[in-house]
Amino acid sequence: MNVTIHGRRRHVRTVEFDARRNAVRLIDQRLLPHRFRVVAKRDYRATARVIRDMVVRGAPAIAAAAAYGLAQGARAFRGRSLPAFARHVDRVARALLAARPTAVDPANALRQVRAAIKTGTTIAAQQRLALAAARAFADASVAECAAIGRHGAALIRPGMRVLTHCNAGWLATVDIGTATAPLYAAQARGRRFHVFCDETRPRCQGASLTAWELAQQGIPHQIIADNAAGHLMQRGEIDLLIVGSDRVLGRTGEVANKIGTYTKAVLARRHRVPFYVAIPLSSLDWSLRSGREIPIEERAASEVLGAWGVRRRGGAPVYVRIANPGSGARNPAFDVTPAELITGIITPRGIFRPRELWRHRRRLGWPPR
Repeated sequence: MNVTIHGRRRHVRTVEFDARRNAVRLIDQRLLPHRFRVVAKRDYRATARVIRDMVVRGAPAIAAAAAYGLAQGARAFRGRSLPAFARHVDRVARALLAARPTAVDPANALRQVRAAIKTGTTIAAQQRLALAAARAFADASVAECAAIGRHGAALIRPGMRVLTHCNAGWLATVDIGTATAPLYAAQARGRRFHVFCDETRPRCQGASLTAWELAQQGIPHQIIADNAAGHLMQRGEIDLLIVGSDRVLGRTGEVANKIGTYTKAVLARRHRVPFYVAIPLSSLDWSLRSGREIPIEERAASEVLGAWGVRRRGGAPVYVRIANPGSGARNPAFDVTPAELITGIITPRGIFRPRELWRHRRRLGWPPR
């Protein structure tokens, strides 16, 4: 995306790799929208931590970070034994995969990089192949997001009012976005529309990240409280709902996404609002047979019991407790939406009904590489 930083407009990717320093470079999304900062992590353990701590977040973005992290860890190996190198790569992959368990994209990205590594006959060759494969994954992810935009733009009619949930935009991917890709493509075609951004408690990625993106892009939008969506649908003020996903089951069409997505899908069905999910191919899980098998990440209670903000523009983030002192909290980060509540899945290969995914599995990248 092109963003304005200190009055200058420039293109930035969410995740990049500095080969000279063997560093993964990422936008620190915890500081947005108040401050734009790129951080560099020079060790795979540090890369795993920034994934876990949501410096980078969004399934395709953390997948790219994990792919680069695996290449980073492989390139840091200084031994001469191929078996020792293979064991080292296993450790690196496990650390990166454990950082956030719900999204399937990192597992798919790591699988691709590891498959490329195995084709090398020396440690040096395998190290080169790891970085080439990680870069190829990131570039392919960007191309897939562009294709999602082309297919999804047809859904955006002039004057529409579109609801989003959480952030499935440029910041959640390497570039362009998933749920936002159709919006950006429609804007490029001259269509005018309005976007409502769910605030998306408890971390408020809709209010802080999606709204910031749309403001950078010049798309008219407003932030709404999560619980206002039903009211707007009831009054006919929402025409379309598009979300992203951290895992879509290819066998059943069930969708795991940020907590609250299931609620929005139920409301959309009640009020006959089309509900679409936009995903790259890396978000497809062809192995699980039920949404109940998806590991749902439980995050710290402090996210629910308080909120982060700044006292002044550019100031340091400050945490403020807003809940009753002494009360605890549950904080599931994701929920699962059944296939019957979903109008369609927007993919780089076209738009499919959820139950059609398995029938078109070879077209959609099955079996995984």
